[in-house]
Amino acid sequence: MPNNKVPGGGRRTEEVRKNIFRIPVKLPDNPLKELNSYLIRDPERSLLIDTGFRLPVCKEELLAGLAELGEDPGEVDIFLTHLHADHSGIASDIVGDGRHIFISEADSRMLGSLPPTGSDWVEEKWVLSRARDILAGMPPELVENMVKLSPAFQFAPPGGVRYTEVKDGEVICAGGYSLRCVLTPGHTPGHMCLWDENHRLMFCGDHVLFDITPNITPWPKVEDSLGDYLNSLRMIREYPVENALPGHRKTGDFHARIDELLKHHEVRLAEAERIIRNEPGLTAYEIAGRMRWKIYAQNWDEFPAPQKIFAVGECQSHLDYYLLRDIITREIDGQVYRYYTK
Repeated sequence: MPNNKVPGGGRRTEEVRKNIFRIPVKLPDNPLKELNSYLIRDPERSLLIDTGFRLPVCKEELLAGLAELGEDPGEVDIFLTHLHADHSGIASDIVGDGRHIFISEADSRMLGSLPPTGSDWVEEKWVLSRARDILAGMPPELVENMVKLSPAFQFAPPGGVRYTEVKDGEVICAGGYSLRCVLTPGHTPGHMCLWDENHRLMFCGDHVLFDITPNITPWPKVEDSLGDYLNSLRMIREYPVENALPGHRKTGDFHARIDELLKHHEVRLAEAERIIRNEPGLTAYEIAGRMRWKIYAQNWDEFPAPQKIFAVGECQSHLDYYLLRDIITREIDGQVYRYYTK
């Protein structure tokens, strides 16, 4: 991505294509390092894609980037590729009157802007999540302190802001681009990419990342997060993408990367099955501790707590995938599930 020297000599932002600027937003104490927020400049109404954690430092970075580009944050529409806090957190704080925060229906409802009748998703989400984490054999101190351990678990606040729900196939226009919403569930239930056919350009969010693998974890009321993700990868691989703009880090060969991601999960599934076969009766927490992870830690005990939570979640999504396909079984033992091969 070429550097763009903005007025005043700063280099906070860079123009990645005509009228499309990347604003790097630092994500403190997070291995993702930073979010790629994108501003599509338009004389009528610009579009900002993704925002950052709901932390002062992230808000300062985003607002500084917008200022360098001469944009008033209250005058732009916002598109959220998905509900994760590093993408959605600041949106409700900066959106102006009469401006939109676009997001998929599924992720909007999970953020709590339009909760299902008679329920509060935020409370329901944590009740279901805690129960699942206990069943996974996760230590109580992780389960009880999850929200305090990382801003990644602090979603955008429900209420006060009404999101504009968009459906698969809807088109949003800005800066000379006609961006079609492409539903790609898996990383979250309602993750969306944006596709411009004329420029063969895809905003990938976290669906396709190039030097890290998107985290795939279970979601309440979603039967098969990993299966959804793999199906979404195969579907989107058919698009003739020449320019891929990911939510984190650098870009690369879109189709080759999808092949790598599909192979990664094939290997990961085989690894989980091998661990269970060699040591039947392990919990998901114990299986995750025996899997290989690319992280700076000497062993499972030294894993940073937030990353340990994500690792267990990813392990669970792979176990769910096998359970649904009748490849493994699980049995309840007190308050935990234990896993066995057929």
